[in-house]
Amino acid sequence: MMRKALALIACALAACATPSAMAIPITGQWGGQHVGLELGAAGGRLDYDCASGTIDGPAMQGADGRFSAAGTHSPGTGGPVQAGVVPPSYPARYAGTVRGDSMTLTVDVPAINASIGPYTLRRGAEPVLMRCL
Repeated sequence: MMRKALALIACALAACATPSAMAIPITGQWGGQHVGLELGAAGGRLDYDCASGTIDGPAMQGADGRFSAAGTHSPGTGGPVQAGVVPPSYPARYAGTVRGDSMTLTVDVPAINASIGPYTLRRGAEPVLMRCL
């Protein structure tokens, strides 16, 4: 009886560990109006019309396609960045949903009370950016 119970528990645990039950990494180049995102296994970089950001770790989507990742957001100032000047950088939370080759993305930056987006991006698409002057 005990052996059957252990076998049943082992089987249940094995089912929980199947790849379909695990988070899937989001990688690649994603582009859309006013935003571009490059994601790798260790994190990524974003470029906006007049800002930039980082995702400081892997972006993992759940079975429902949703993801959330921590990173930074750096507002732009317009014009070239002066030598020796480090632009401000604030903690940010990137969240969204991936469905096939389409992504929706929002960015929350509590330190400056900002919520940016939503953006719609496509895997493999070039970003369409209008740089601030």
